[in-house]
Amino acid sequence: MLPEFLFSPFLGQPAWAWLGFIALVVVLLAFDLGVLHRKEREIEVRESLILSAFYIAMALAFGGFVWWRMGAEAGQLFITGFLVEKTLAMDNIFVISLIFTYFAVPRIFQHRVLLWGILGVIVLRGIMIGLGARLIEEFDWILLVFGAFLLFTGIKMLALADQTPEIGDNALLRFLRRRLRVTSDFVGNRFLVRRPHPAEPSRMVWYVTPLFLALLMVEAADLVFAVDSIPAIFAITQDPYIVYTSNIFAILGLRALYFALAAMMHRFRYLKYALALILVFIGGKILFAELFFHVPAALSLGVTLFLLASGIVGSLLKTRREEAARGLPAE
Repeated sequence: MLPEFLFSPFLGQPAWAWLGFIALVVVLLAFDLGVLHRKEREIEVRESLILSAFYIAMALAFGGFVWWRMGAEAGQLFITGFLVEKTLAMDNIFVISLIFTYFAVPRIFQHRVLLWGILGVIVLRGIMIGLGARLIEEFDWILLVFGAFLLFTGIKMLALADQTPEIGDNALLRFLRRRLRVTSDFVGNRFLVRRPHPAEPSRMVWYVTPLFLALLMVEAADLVFAVDSIPAIFAITQDPYIVYTSNIFAILGLRALYFALAAMMHRFRYLKYALALILVFIGGKILFAELFFHVPAALSLGVTLFLLASGIVGSLLKTRREEAARGLPAE
């Protein structure tokens, strides 16, 4: 009975492939949280880089498994999807850094916010990917909508790449401050705390801390980025297994990557331009495929790699020249 269940199909793949991936994610999270970061502490840049490299290596190894089991095109699509999602995650890091700066979240507590944020993201992405897969199954033309949306988003991102979001003017934050009782300071690493009611000191009521507001803003930021992310990955491939696994692998390393990149985001000024061009390319590829012919997965991977590498290398060369002109030592 059990072997029969393991080999029964689920969303295009046998159940054992899904269960194996979920088991791998659980093991990685348990190792990360239960062994490496069991005690709350500040994460240094060197440790962040090592852990980020580990998660990237795991993603590439899983991509190799997809390549071996599902074929070269599937492997190339997984890697392309992972790179696009990783690039979007890097842009998300910039916004998370602004949120932490606005709330003045101590570095030692940032790990806790990111932990709960990423657990929420894993669930949220699963729901959104399931809905996306259902829409594509029912309505073939929805891919054209995704393509047009990505084209529009990429062009808009190019136009607004130099602008910085104002966290304090965010409508959600204003709504939360009006509706929730918020403490004026942090209470350790707690999200909720009981304190006397301001009008009835004898009655204890729940307050949220600024750390909880930061968590809600991080979750809201990911929801906004998911609006770009989900169409982007479905524009690359409609295989639910590749879509979900590449998404989750990109997200798993986000917390580790944050502590390495948050202090260096100023050095990646062209990254947003590269991301915008990647979205334009993916959106244009969908429309092109409908009018002419299917774009090979290898070409999509090559263009994505080229644009991403150009954005990173161009940014580093630019900041190095600026530092040399000011007589500063290169970082």
